[in-house]
Amino acid sequence: MPATPLFSWLRRGDEQASCRTALSRLPSLEDAVSEVVQQLHAKGFGAAVRGEADLALVFCSTSYASDLQRLMPLLRSRLKARHWLGAAGGGVVGTGAGGSAHEVEQEPALSVMLLRLPGAELQLFGLDTDQLPDLDGDSRAWIDWVGADPERADAMVLLVDPTCQAINDLISGLDYAFPDLAKVGGIAGPHSASHGSLLLDDRVVTGAVGCLIGGSWTIDPVVAQGCRPIGPVFEIEQAERNVVLQLSRGDQQNTPVNCLQTILQTLNPAERELVRHSLFLGVARNNFSLGGTDDGGESTAFLVRNLIGVDPRNGAVAVAERLRVGQQVQFQLRDADASRQELRQLLRSQARGSEPPLAGLLFACLGRGKGLYGEADGDVRIAQGEFPELPMAGAFCNGEIGPVAGSTYLHGYTASWGFLVPRPGAAASAEPPEA
Repeated sequence: MPATPLFSWLRRGDEQASCRTALSRLPSLEDAVSEVVQQLHAKGFGAAVRGEADLALVFCSTSYASDLQRLMPLLRSRLKARHWLGAAGGGVVGTGAGGSAHEVEQEPALSVMLLRLPGAELQLFGLDTDQLPDLDGDSRAWIDWVGADPERADAMVLLVDPTCQAINDLISGLDYAFPDLAKVGGIAGPHSASHGSLLLDDRVVTGAVGCLIGGSWTIDPVVAQGCRPIGPVFEIEQAERNVVLQLSRGDQQNTPVNCLQTILQTLNPAERELVRHSLFLGVARNNFSLGGTDDGGESTAFLVRNLIGVDPRNGAVAVAERLRVGQQVQFQLRDADASRQELRQLLRSQARGSEPPLAGLLFACLGRGKGLYGEADGDVRIAQGEFPELPMAGAFCNGEIGPVAGSTYLHGYTASWGFLVPRPGAAASAEPPEA
């Protein structure tokens, strides 16, 4: 699939920004479309009500996979938007008629968000990821491949089909070509139908799709990895590719397993039980306030990675990340309380640092939701506690895309948020939140 032509526009500054959303849980695709159309018409968006949206974001459950190719034509025949983007996922995030956001997991659901963004410059793209440009070549090759102008973009929403075989290379290449853009998104859900899981205008596609956002608007990213550190920060003394052989702390060296056994002695019974099934390793990126603290009290950004194996013969551990000597690491535990606390702190920091958001996009791991919190709406409830009445949309993903310490990564067990906000200094009047 070749890259789509470049789409962009600049809207008049005297228009009002607005976001309207709809959510349906009806099992029939046609009934779900009718319900979201009815909700959006009631909120003022439709073919003959208040004109055309700039961007429509559509997220649906893979429960509709067999009918997925009918979805966009059905929506586009009854709703008006310049461009359409979306994906099917293992679950859906959406905001319905009552104005409350919900997470709908492992059941039919359709979420639509219609955005009017005066002053926005939007560039949509669709990429065939079977053959990527060279990561060692000129970044211009990546820019030309995407077909977008980085000078007119400030952020990116990126959605990837689960059949893509080089997701990490794709993310690295997009960082290479668009280094200053905040990127949020995720991997769509797999299904048994013969087509892809991505939605671009009136098509269902594979590869990757996305939207670059610039002009008067940008995206503030928030990446909540849902873990808390246990034990001290260590330094890697010996490593081979993704296997850690020796750790050090000060003048002391030991195997990762022995270091963990020492930490276990400091934990309470509940924490020791968590270690059995919720233990991860945080790999330091650089000194950047995101969570985790070294012995000097300074904050360090940790990229949380799965532990994928232990060698009892030498006490080594294998990690889902290539490692190098000298990197700092710290063991991490994942639990509901840590996830709530981390997300709340990150959202409060985001709220202090930018304009109030017009909308929130959530790309959450299938391992979060009810499986983590023991109840539905765990992440969106926290977000609405910080941003009451904020419209939200998104999907449960097979991997989440978001930045840590200035670089973009593919995550697991993570909530990757993108808050749509006016760019500093850009004039964009917004309508009140939807009722």
